[in-house]
Amino acid sequence: MAHPSGRILTLLSLLQTRRDWSGDELSGRLDVSPRTVRRDVDRLRELGYPVQTTRGPAGGYRLSPGADLPPLLFDDEQAVAIAVALQTATTGVSGVQDAALRALATIRQVLPSRLRHRVDALQVTAVPTRGSLDRSALDPEVLLQVGVCCRDHQQLRFDYVARDGTASLRRTEPHRLLSRGGRWYAVVWDLDRADWRTFRVDRMTPRIPVGPRFSPRPLSETQVAGLLQPAPGVAAWPARGTVLMHAPAEAIARWVREDQGVVTALDESTCRVEMGAWSYGAIIAYLLLFEVDLEVLDPPELREAAQQVAGRLR
Repeated sequence: MAHPSGRILTLLSLLQTRRDWSGDELSGRLDVSPRTVRRDVDRLRELGYPVQTTRGPAGGYRLSPGADLPPLLFDDEQAVAIAVALQTATTGVSGVQDAALRALATIRQVLPSRLRHRVDALQVTAVPTRGSLDRSALDPEVLLQVGVCCRDHQQLRFDYVARDGTASLRRTEPHRLLSRGGRWYAVVWDLDRADWRTFRVDRMTPRIPVGPRFSPRPLSETQVAGLLQPAPGVAAWPARGTVLMHAPAEAIARWVREDQGVVTALDESTCRVEMGAWSYGAIIAYLLLFEVDLEVLDPPELREAAQQVAGRLR
């Protein structure tokens, strides 16, 4: 049997990871008797944690929201993980940056020296990435509400505005949240379309109250990865062209984003680059940054833009 203080910490961690636990499940996880589980639950209540008793054949427990934030208990790994996550948070969620810094300062102040040194070894400065300025601000309350429905397996209705401005009402079973390229996406089972869908959270407006609970459908990690639509390709740009570059493909590809161009190796020292941009002049200007010889293959507009750029440089 674990030390009582360590066992209570483990019990708290279990209650935080799932909505409902039966007494038998907790007894098995903690390797103690149901009576000991009841005593430990009472101890958590004395510490300020609102643990509710649930009805059922075997009875159970649930950690409910409280009016006040009780003392938080973390083991070493959890404390370091939280501090690192706060320092590296670049999710684009509106209004959380200052709060994250204050939370980091609070946690760092109470960390023991051995853990504080580990956290201080990581110093991160968040820098806006290309294309980040036009991203819609994400309401943290919406993100939290979607996350709670994912955790508690509750149906979620929300109004959604698509890319083209079309509005619709969706009835879903939310599965999980994903972050990609500074944006948050909800992976859900669309009840009206009977299929998996992904929705940008910043375009969602949840409706209250939420729906009934549901049994989660199986979804593999491979399926989750495939649900996210790929970034816009070369064809999405108004100006597109192909050039021959006298440099190894790997030396060029590492600097070309997947939504910007496609690099194909022709031999060890030559590659073909298909690139898109807002204008043909922008394509040439970007390719000149590589400081290697290049030949414009097509279209004629790209050749003309190259001549214009060369004329300005002369």
